[in-house]
Amino acid sequence: MTISRGFFGQHDPRAADLPPGQHLTHGFPVLTAGPTQLISTDKWSFTITPESGKPRRWSWGEMMALPSEEINVDIHCVTRWTKLGTRWRGVALDTFFEDIETYDEYAMVHSYGGYTTNLPLEDLVGGKAWIAYEYEGEPLPAEHGGPARLLVPHLYFWKSAKWVNGITMQRFDEPGFWESFGYHNYGDPWREERHAGD
Repeated sequence: MTISRGFFGQHDPRAADLPPGQHLTHGFPVLTAGPTQLISTDKWSFTITPESGKPRRWSWGEMMALPSEEINVDIHCVTRWTKLGTRWRGVALDTFFEDIETYDEYAMVHSYGGYTTNLPLEDLVGGKAWIAYEYEGEPLPAEHGGPARLLVPHLYFWKSAKWVNGITMQRFDEPGFWESFGYHNYGDPWREERHAGD
């Protein structure tokens, strides 16, 4: 695991909205499960594969032609830092799923570099998740998951997969990368769901 400067924040008593066990950081720590992936936008694509096995794929240009949103959210890392009021731009997962027919209730998210994380479909739709490609008005840097990452701010940030490139729908829930190493299967910051058994 790579840990950047800014990883260790300080508790700020003014931050009354922090989930339990979290401290406030003013930086943006960089933590990765492997090397930073460098993907050019001309080679980037995003695919949703439903149970039919027929994938729906978007190129970078096709994604950028979709309606986008500015997202202002707090983000919470399982390593106990919280960053308040982050500003992103991206495309809601609802937009990608508009033409996808699926009855499966679970999703496995895939990233360039082989990272995976599992989520219930209901946590990806209904205005809860985005494919984000800008941070604070600038293109998303590679170290933070650029050119595009999943953004699921209501869960711990390991669920917001960097360098996202696809979602596979699944009938049954299966653990992703960190979940298979003992992280909690769901990851709700307000319930302190950090590890299996929490």
